[in-house]
Amino acid sequence: MDFKKKTIKYISFLIMTILALLVIALLFPTWTSKIKGDNSISTLEKVKINGTNHEIMIRGSNQNNPVVIVVHGGPGSPETPYAAKYQNLLESNFTVVNYDQRASGKSYHFFEDYSNLSTDLLVDDLLKLTDYISQRLGKDKVILMAHSSGTYIGMQAAKKSPEKYEAYVGIGQMSDTIESEKDSLNYCIIQAEKAGNIEDVDYLKGLTKNIEKGDIVTPRDYVMKYGGATRSIDNPDGDMIGTLFSNEYNLLDVIRYNFGMGYSQEKLVKHLLEKPLPDFLTSLEVPLYFVMGKYDFMTSSYTAKKYFDTITAKEKHFITFNKSAHYPQFEEKQKFNEWMSDTFIH
Repeated sequence: MDFKKKTIKYISFLIMTILALLVIALLFPTWTSKIKGDNSISTLEKVKINGTNHEIMIRGSNQNNPVVIVVHGGPGSPETPYAAKYQNLLESNFTVVNYDQRASGKSYHFFEDYSNLSTDLLVDDLLKLTDYISQRLGKDKVILMAHSSGTYIGMQAAKKSPEKYEAYVGIGQMSDTIESEKDSLNYCIIQAEKAGNIEDVDYLKGLTKNIEKGDIVTPRDYVMKYGGATRSIDNPDGDMIGTLFSNEYNLLDVIRYNFGMGYSQEKLVKHLLEKPLPDFLTSLEVPLYFVMGKYDFMTSSYTAKKYFDTITAKEKHFITFNKSAHYPQFEEKQKFNEWMSDTFIH
């Protein structure tokens, strides 16, 4: 009888401990690590922009440095949880602003109505965020740096309000989405054939018609499997364990990340396929830079170059990073920092 009571007591204690740890993980305070320096800045804060609360992270060793606003991709995949790890070199020469877009990550609020979520709304959010950051940091213009599907948002913002931006930098630039997906599919099939993975080959070939019609995208797990996403680092997006143990996110934020990503992709991916950038955006009034990894098959480098060649801009440059796939700014971060510094400072 005593043994039974002790067992029940032990199990009750274990359950209470697990529940307490769960509550702590859900509500654990979040922050971003401090940067040394009298004029440095390192903040993680919630700011109301265009009618909804946005989570914004600002990091830099000197607030007098040029400001870079980063527009994350996904849709719905914020880079805030791992940005500080990869942009530490960049923070020495620039003040870098990352933000979780509306309905994404820490900017996803469970009881908020997102039925009006659209790419146009995200562009409007970005323009108003730019005004906020420019005023706060005392800048007439900022550098706009967009990644992956964020380029769809960033490029439109640069088109609408060129007076706000010193330049547009598109990394993993979107272009003709269906052509890009066909490139991705063909790449995966070729790599699967080389590896002798017949089941993968058969499965991927079976997707051809749907991809050519723009109904679906090449499954990202296959693009990642065959090196079309990253070459020298693990794919940072979707690393929930790494996100959970970052300073910037707690368990509640990880849950919000997953809800927001699912919702954002459901609302936005079809539009990205049906209305690709080359159909309506072929000129910019700011300097234009496409920065592509040679092995990028999340957003095909080949298709991006075709799009680049059609664009009229004040000044334009296509830069290839030969050891990278979809994340050249992270995979070759030293080279990327040197390129950014040479381009916008030196």
